[in-house]
Amino acid sequence: MAWSPVPYRFEAIGTQWQIDLPDGLLASKRENLEKLIADRIEVFDKHYSRFRSDSLVTEISKKNGVYTLPSDAEPLFKIYEELYQLTKGLMTPLIGNTLSDAGYDATYSLQSKGLVSPEKWEDSLTRNGLELEVRKPVLLDFGAAGKGYLIDIIAKIIQAEGIDSFCVDAGGDIAYYNSSNEKLKIGLEHPADTEKVIGVAEILNQSMCGSAGNRRQWGNFHHIINPKTLSSPRHLTSVWVVAQTTLLADALTTALFFLEPEVLMSHYQFEYLIINSDYSVSHSKNFPAEIFTI
Repeated sequence: MAWSPVPYRFEAIGTQWQIDLPDGLLASKRENLEKLIADRIEVFDKHYSRFRSDSLVTEISKKNGVYTLPSDAEPLFKIYEELYQLTKGLMTPLIGNTLSDAGYDATYSLQSKGLVSPEKWEDSLTRNGLELEVRKPVLLDFGAAGKGYLIDIIAKIIQAEGIDSFCVDAGGDIAYYNSSNEKLKIGLEHPADTEKVIGVAEILNQSMCGSAGNRRQWGNFHHIINPKTLSSPRHLTSVWVVAQTTLLADALTTALFFLEPEVLMSHYQFEYLIINSDYSVSHSKNFPAEIFTI
């Protein structure tokens, strides 16, 4: 029998969410689950958002000292630490002030001011487990992996309720699980025309994330900025990654703007598809999609 989901839609952390849950859930169970999800997102946002005046990230940006990180911080910080080293500092959570000065600020002014390169991690922060020593106040930005990690957290909440077939979609970043082995088909958006697709991917019990320069774009910038050149990379237009966790898939869609996929594939298990600036396509051998002609 085909899976027949019922969607739960809402807006959170600056994007649209749709969580598809199985038909037939008791109304009381569904209501309780929706509350668990909303409450958990609020806690996550209050810890990691650079757009909230009451967040831990905002507090860290104002004064040095030793901070106790949330109990869920280890996976998020670990992936950033690894990719900071692999990209030689090009992928960094210390990019917050640079993004804000470029116009991607708390009010979404999209008005660029004078940009300054971010501090080096090794000069500003030292982490020992959940203890973070901040030697220089810095505005952290977890936009490259935070949403993916939150999707994984929400997926675990759903699974803890005994639900084994569901889909969590936050702004196109997706975690999909199906106990009947029914694959999910996902259209891959054309970088120059949001009404067209360049292919169709299929995933099952996996996550897929995408990143494109035509999204969150203003002036000469998009949501990814090279901390050394203080410009947005333009050699790629779109990137998709399939991995076992949404945290990893989300993080690698940014890392691929800075590093060749072969280097990353020697450290992580994932599949990728890249559309270059000339619309040529490259992808890993087992990327699960049928690609059309662009």
